[in-house]
Amino acid sequence: MHGPWRTALVVGASSGIGAAVARQLAEHGCRVALVARREAELARLAAALGGDGSVRAYAHDVTRAAEVPALFQQICRDLGGLDLLVYAAGVMPQVAGEEYTFAKDREIVEVNLLGAIAWINEAAPRFDRARAGTIVGISSVAGDRGRRGNPAYASSKAGLDAYLEAIRNRIGRHGVAVVTVKPGPVDTPMTEHIDRKPFLISAEEAARQTLAAAARRARIAYVPRKWRPIMLVVRHIPSPLFQRLDL
Repeated sequence: MHGPWRTALVVGASSGIGAAVARQLAEHGCRVALVARREAELARLAAALGGDGSVRAYAHDVTRAAEVPALFQQICRDLGGLDLLVYAAGVMPQVAGEEYTFAKDREIVEVNLLGAIAWINEAAPRFDRARAGTIVGISSVAGDRGRRGNPAYASSKAGLDAYLEAIRNRIGRHGVAVVTVKPGPVDTPMTEHIDRKPFLISAEEAARQTLAAAARRARIAYVPRKWRPIMLVVRHIPSPLFQRLDL
């Protein structure tokens, strides 16, 4: 990781890709704010990474959007600025093939999409005024098509893709990098219930590729890169044929 960042905020930092991103940033000397709802895990990670106070933990449930503006300002003060925001919070509950449970769907959208909007809406104007900064949103290859397995998850990631593109079009011309990262299956607790996991990679490798994409100011980065041509083909499968496929 060779990014230009001195201060970073990672939302969804207690496990998975978010925790791995936070570790790699801290190892390269960044001052890092860790945000997640699991306070005990956050405290352990902060203690392991930044005994000197360079890594700070903030317990927060991303579905509580009203708390975000004040917490964001506090974090920026505590860090002495902000160069990088990574939104890595996400949920993917197990959904049966014929299940329609609104409570699950609402949680997915609130965490994966609305939480991202709440945090990025704070970072975007700050970076726009500074004419600098990097925003990274962890999306998914699942957002490229509406697969039958988990409609709300695919919708949340497709929505995140569109939101990040719109923010990129709004502030990217002012020197702000907005990076959409689209991983395939990653070996994290969130994917334990999934049977088929092609091209599975570790959270550490996903984090490494995520930060490399952010450092080169990529617009869209598939992780690993082999997913880019695969999803190009998948996106162009005619809908009647796609409906018949076991996807």
